[in-house]
This record gives sequence, structure tokens and C-alpha cells, in this order.
Amino acid sequence: MAASEGSEVAAAGELDFVVVGCGAGGSIAAATLAQAGARVLVLEEGVHHTRHDFNMQEAWAYPALYQDRGNRATDDLSIMILQGRSVGGGTTINWTSSFRAPARTLALWASRHGVRGLDQEALAPHFAAVEERLSVGPGNPDDVNANNRKLLEGARALGWGPELIPRSVKGCARLGYCGMGCPLDAKQSALVTFVPDAVAAGADVLTGCRVTRIEADGRRATAVHADTLDEETTPRRAGQGHGHERASPPARRALTFHPRRGVVLAGGAINTPALLLRSKVGNRNGRVGRRTFLHPAVPIVGFFREPIEAYYGAPQSVACQHFADRGERMGYFLETAPVHPMLASIAFPGFGDPHRRIAERLPHVQATIALAIDGHHSDEGGTVRADDDGRIRLAYPLSALHREAFVDALENLARLLFAAGAAEVMTLHTDPLVLRGVGDIPRIKAAPFGPNLHTLFSAHQMGGCAMGSDPAASVVNSVGRHHQLDNLWIADGSVFPTSLGINPQMTIYAVARLIATAVARS
Repeated sequence: MAASEGSEVAAAGELDFVVVGCGAGGSIAAATLAQAGARVLVLEEGVHHTRHDFNMQEAWAYPALYQDRGNRATDDLSIMILQGRSVGGGTTINWTSSFRAPARTLALWASRHGVRGLDQEALAPHFAAVEERLSVGPGNPDDVNANNRKLLEGARALGWGPELIPRSVKGCARLGYCGMGCPLDAKQSALVTFVPDAVAAGADVLTGCRVTRIEADGRRATAVHADTLDEETTPRRAGQGHGHERASPPARRALTFHPRRGVVLAGGAINTPALLLRSKVGNRNGRVGRRTFLHPAVPIVGFFREPIEAYYGAPQSVACQHFADRGERMGYFLETAPVHPMLASIAFPGFGDPHRRIAERLPHVQATIALAIDGHHSDEGGTVRADDDGRIRLAYPLSALHREAFVDALENLARLLFAAGAAEVMTLHTDPLVLRGVGDIPRIKAAPFGPNLHTLFSAHQMGGCAMGSDPAASVVNSVGRHHQLDNLWIADGSVFPTSLGINPQMTIYAVARLIATAVARS
């Protein structure tokens, strides 16, 4: 379907739903609605890249597959944000970790935020369906590369109960380049599962279409306005040829769609609230864009005498939840991160020769990260804003809760790496601490903590359009329907009232499937 044809469908009144975005939430929402017989159009800002395009080169992948060409960050530049922008969204570039939602998190959403009917029992059939489609199986010991093995060995030595991570793969060759798109289609992302499912059921997917505004009249969303993009994201139907092929130039620059039954927003936890704010609809209570959570991750590196080569092998196969529940203190969980040269160089501290000397040791680097579980305590997370010029801004203040969690995490990460046999451990402060034994660990407490004083990044964005039963305190109800717009639903991680406390892709899929099932019956 070409862009001009899409507008003709809308004008003819044949369109039931417009779904904005085709990452985890949008893809499964579109597939569920189309399989229920609805006429569905998916609008995706990014490109339809396929395995033929995935060349395992960071210099290509970050501009092609990530928001803001890989440069998205909080407004003070203190937290680097890795977020997808292509068909498949974040699932195309994630590291395949596939957990179900923790019971403690779902219980918190019910008790504190009034979420109803979203417990483990209600989500179980949706998780099961997603796991089957994505070929998620038990954690596999053969997936554990040297990078993850150090986390496994160190956590076991300290009695912290590490676990193997279930992964969404089929026929994985463990190349190690999951974050750059899978050249084998072994990663069972939305790109190769739920997007094709939606198209097979009759849905259309237009790429290169940036939704600019939702139009509303009273309590109904009446139109979706989009612009085509000049870059290589020229609109075409997903599934036409390889991702690098371009269609003819679009016949028009502005598109307007009038779905009969409604709109499903699934642009992610930053873009979805930004779209509502830009549209100036659905925010009478001022909650849109509030309470945005990032699982801000603080990394540490260990230098081992033997080669680690953390750029090869499954990126994540081991996790540790020992510190997830710390009572009144902010919890965190432990995983590894791959250390491909470009990503590692951005994270490594220093300039010039000092930076070069660290980079030269890359084959011997092990990287472990602690991801803060934000929003479960008194912290309010961040705030998304949409400027009049279209720019999206995210303010994310670091609180005393964060500082305490980061300090505690780095101390425990250092203990873990020394227990695993590290010769040296280095923090990623602007002026890094080099620790040569457990006796040096107390130095971490005296190190500076705050914006741009040490490396922080986020690969998990959640919140900003929280669900809940109170229309004054939330944006959507417990099945994703907007409190102020009867025919607008949100089906992505933005509906989470707090961060999840574990990698979110599976919960986004499951919640979006639950929501779309309810939408199809409405």
C-alpha cells in the first residue's frame, strides 16, 4: 500500500483502527485486531530494515535503527537512552532477554496505583501465547559467553543466586550483534513475528510516516495526522522487498486518517506521551508525560588476565535479582552488557591517550551493569515535554535514592568481579576509580555522583501515560482505554505506573495483547 492509497482507504471510511508504532506493543496490537477481523493500518516512523541490511556494523546500526540516530538522551545529557526506531522497534535491537513481570511489581501497581485485573493470573495466557510465538524457552547454559560467565561465577561465589535468562531466539548462532539487528532472523523480534502476522491477517503497515497530531472532538479521537519523511524512510508497505530498497516518492507530504473505531498508540514511553502533548489532547489532569521511568543503569568494568571478548556471544544470558527488593531503599538488578567498540568507547571515560589505553584493553574487559528499579519508592521519575518545534525533551532528576542505589551497586559489582577473578576493576566516572582489590572498594563511597559525573544509560523506557483506576491520577484505565477519549487506547510500556524491575519486552507484549483483546471486543 502506498501512502496515497492509505489516505484513500481512510477517506472511504473502510479503516477501523490506526495503530501508531510497530514495536512490541503496536505489532501485537495490530496482529490481534486484524486477526479479529478489523481493518487495521499501522503507521511507523522508522524504516523496514530486514536481515539483508543488518551488517553488524555499529556505524550503520545506531543511525539506522535507534531514536535520534543513537543520540537520544535526557535533557541534561546525563543518561544515554537506547531506544528503537524501525519496524519492530526496540525488539529489533534488544538483547533478547525475556522475563515475565515480577509478582511484586504487579502487586504494587494494584495496591498503590489502583490497577485492576492485571495480576499474574490474568496475564498468564497472554505471556504463554507470546512466549510460544517468540520461541522463548528456559535459560540455556550454552548461551553463557565469557562476559556473562563472570557474572554467574561471581554471584554464585557470593551466594547471590544468579539465574539464566530465557531468550526470544530460534536457531541463534550467538554472533553477539543483537543490538544491531539479527542478520540471521534468529532473534524472534516483532519484525519477524507479529508484524508479519498482522500483515498476513490483512493489516497494512506504512513506514516513513511520522504521526504529528491526534485530532479529537469531545470524547472521541477523530483523525490521525502524519507526515512523510524525506530520509530513506519513504513510505511503503512493510514486507515489500529488502529494507534498503526505496519506493517511488510519495504523492503527498501530509496524510490524514479517519479510523471508524479508534486509535491505538504504541510509540513507546517517550514518543507516545510526546504525541499526546503535541496534539494538546487528553491531558486535562496534567498526567501525560509524568512519572517516566528508565531503569537507569550504572556500569562497571573488570579487567581480566584472560581474554573475555565480550563483543562475541549472546549479549545477555545471566541475571541476578539479589538486590531487587531492598525494603525502603531503591532496588536494582544485575546483568551484563556487550562491549562492542563504539558503545564501549562512548562509555569509557577520558580523552586522548588515557582513553586509548583503556580501549586497547577491550578484549580483556568484562562489563556488568546495575539497573535501578525506579518508581517503586518516593521517586517520581522523569517528565516528558514536547516543544512547539517538535523536539522531545526528557527531564530525569537524580535523587538521593538514586545516589544511594548507585553507590551500593558499584560496591557490590566490584565485590562480584573480584570474586570472579578480576585483576582490576574500574568505575566509569569522569575521573575513574581503578580498584586493585577488595580493600579499595570503600573508595567508591567518596566518589562524586550526579549528572555527567559517571556513565549512565537506559535501554528500558516505561511510564508517562500511567494506567490506574483514578482518572485524576492516571492517563488510561486498566485495559488501556484513555480516561478522556473513549476510542483511544495506549498499548506500550508508557502505561506502566512504575518501572518493571526486569527487562520489559515480554510484559509490553503481554499487556498490549490483553489491551488489544479488550479493544477488539469493544
